[in-house]
Amino acid sequence: MGVIKNEYKSFLDDIEKNIKNKEDLEYIKKRFSSFVDVMLDQIDYILDYKKEEVEELQKNQTKIQEKMTKMQEVIDNIEKDIYDDGFDFEITCPYCNYEFFIDVDENRTEVECPECKNMIELDWSGGEEDENPNDNNDNCNGNCSGCSGCDEDDDM
Repeated sequence: MGVIKNEYKSFLDDIEKNIKNKEDLEYIKKRFSSFVDVMLDQIDYILDYKKEEVEELQKNQTKIQEKMTKMQEVIDNIEKDIYDDGFDFEITCPYCNYEFFIDVDENRTEVECPECKNMIELDWSGGEEDENPNDNNDNCNGNCSGCSGCDEDDDM
């Protein structure tokens, strides 16, 4: 605004030097002054409008940043759920039916039952034969609870 004030003063000094008729000089000063007032009002209006727009953008940016932070927390939790190696795996002991949990470790091949102290062989492949040992006689050790052995063919 300093430049505008300097230019305004320079304009008034110039017309005072070049216009000799006092009535014409006063008319030009009043008319120019009212024109400048309108221009300054418009500039103020534009500045206020732009200031409101910037404030609204800053508010929206803050809301977006908060949403992104929440989304990142959700993503981090999903990632933790998916890739966390420390989740538990439920085991039912084939010897005593005791249920317990262990951390998944695919390098681990056996675990000791905390109840009966028998060693339980672990197979992380998750094949169907692991789910129902009666379907495959090679996996039966005859110690399943409620089982008299898988060699049903031998009883015939």
